Amino acid sequence: MTSPQTKGRLLLATPPLEDPNFDRTVIYVLEHHEDGAIGLVLNRPSDEALEAPLDRWIDLQTAPSSVFTGGPVETNAMIGMATTKVVVEEPVEHITPISGLIASTDLSADPAIVAAHVDNVRVFRGYAGWSAGQLNLEIDQGAWLVLDAEIEDVFSDRPDELWHTVLRRQPGRLSWLALAPDDLSLN
Repeated sequence: MTSPQTKGRLLLATPPLEDPNFDRTVIYVLEHHEDGAIGLVLNRPSDEALEAPLDRWIDLQTAPSSVFTGGPVETNAMIGMATTKVVVEEPVEHITPISGLIASTDLSADPAIVAAHVDNVRVFRGYAGWSAGQLNLEIDQGAWLVLDAEIEDVFSDRPDELWHTVLRRQPGRLSWLALAPDDLSLN
């Protein structure tokens, strides 16, 4: 079975995914190629606020303005995501396009310079990563649904509801999955 293209799309964990790092997660895929894949968990805001020197980004940060837990890999890495004011096809100073108006931004840059090109910023600590072929195998085994992303998904002001929100907008029976109880034995 050939797995679908995932860069710039969402991965939704199918219940029950036994790994607590990913149960009911919504992941935005930043990159997926033969060497592996990386993405960011979109629905795990933390209580952590931006601290110096990243506190310079607070004025661009979208609500909820906390650092999000992007995944269990490289938890010291901070990754900035942004919406660009116009579609960026190729990397420009401090901005790397992902898909459409969604891009990553260099958090070591001066936010005043980046602000001319972006509207919203969200900061993630860590990321989700897969080795070569691992994500394709997990998709083929049914662990992930691959769905189209909307800008509002990446910058949702209700990240705790995102898994259900994305499922509810799907056509047909797939939307029914949004009603699945946390404990499937209670169904």
